[in-house]
Amino acid sequence: MTITIFLGSLLGAMALGVPIAFALLICGVALMYHLDMFDAQIIAQNVINGADSFPLMAVPFFLLAGEIMNAGGLSKRIVNIALAMVGHVHGGLGYVAILASCLLASLSGSAVADSAALAALLVPMMTAAGHNKERSCGLIAAGGIIAPIIPPSIGFVIFGVASGLSISKLFLAGIFPGVMMGIGLAIAWWIVARQENVKPMPRKSAKEIVATMIDGAWAMMLPVIIIVGLKFGVFTPTEAAVVAAVYSLIIAVFVYKELKPKDVYAVFVQAATTTAVVMFLVAAAMVSAWLITVADLPGELIALLEPFMDNPTLLLIVIMLVVVAVGTAMDMTPTILILTPVLMPVVKQAGIDPIYFGVLFIMNNAIGLITPPVGTVLNVVAGVGKISISDLMRGVWPFLIAQLAVLFSLVMFPVLVTGPAKWFAS
Repeated sequence: MTITIFLGSLLGAMALGVPIAFALLICGVALMYHLDMFDAQIIAQNVINGADSFPLMAVPFFLLAGEIMNAGGLSKRIVNIALAMVGHVHGGLGYVAILASCLLASLSGSAVADSAALAALLVPMMTAAGHNKERSCGLIAAGGIIAPIIPPSIGFVIFGVASGLSISKLFLAGIFPGVMMGIGLAIAWWIVARQENVKPMPRKSAKEIVATMIDGAWAMMLPVIIIVGLKFGVFTPTEAAVVAAVYSLIIAVFVYKELKPKDVYAVFVQAATTTAVVMFLVAAAMVSAWLITVADLPGELIALLEPFMDNPTLLLIVIMLVVVAVGTAMDMTPTILILTPVLMPVVKQAGIDPIYFGVLFIMNNAIGLITPPVGTVLNVVAGVGKISISDLMRGVWPFLIAQLAVLFSLVMFPVLVTGPAKWFAS
């Protein structure tokens, strides 16, 4: 009965067009009435406590870093490096998009920011070269969702706060799976590009490649600083976010000089606006999370999943299928906030490594960003690339299948996550 009330009130509010943050509060109130313990003071306390978290301070700073990178020329230089390295091979611009997605993912951690930057830079180039616009936009959208997997990842920050797991361990565990997502896209693009007769770009000379690498060196230093700093304990993920924002601002304003001092305020306002949406979602979700624990919703879910508890792989497949289905109708952040407190007790009861599960869970939620009809990244790329959602959906399918294949290969072979994670953490 508790699960029915939880899902009914949440989905009912969303169906009526209530914003997700307020739908979460309505869901909490419904659970309170069901448990006969309604108290407005408890709601207020949980909302305040939900936002009062040191690790969550990483979110606004990583978002700010992403905005600065796009406005200050760092993202553009990453694309130029990718062009110099692989732009000359057959279908080269597609491989540029994939490589640039991986590199940008190690800078901002925001799928929306990376997708918008790449769509603005590469879609005109790919269509002018003769590539199919639907597939080009689909590839860029699928590449954008690598950002929540490769550190620094805003998704891992939110999941770490909601689950109580180490954000640093999640960051390090996401490196190899993120690279695998890029490899999966490269294979899919190789298959797709064979059907197109597009003349590759001319090969850059050694002198041009060196010049491009030197020009982009300041941008490429940022992921090195973050990963090395986290691995050797120089700073926490929250402090890494501050380092990323300050470093990006200094490079954009004083080195590349593409972000003018008069434009800094607008960048800060944009980052603050996005942060406000995310943080209110987190705060509202804490009400439901607290009531989920009080109502023992995880206990009821464990009872429902009892037939699968003796087989962790089968249990993970069932959970991943459920999350895929949820991802078609709900954005990444609310999905993490709603499902994490429900699923984590199930995962621990089944003896599954929580860090390993966290990587799969965030990857699944990232894939939800390119699944219709709600996919946020689809909407962003459609807007920037000036293409209809229906056309973009046709173009993204080959790459969506590739990302799902990577996800379920990690489900079947956990060592692909746990092995590299132990190596990076050692």
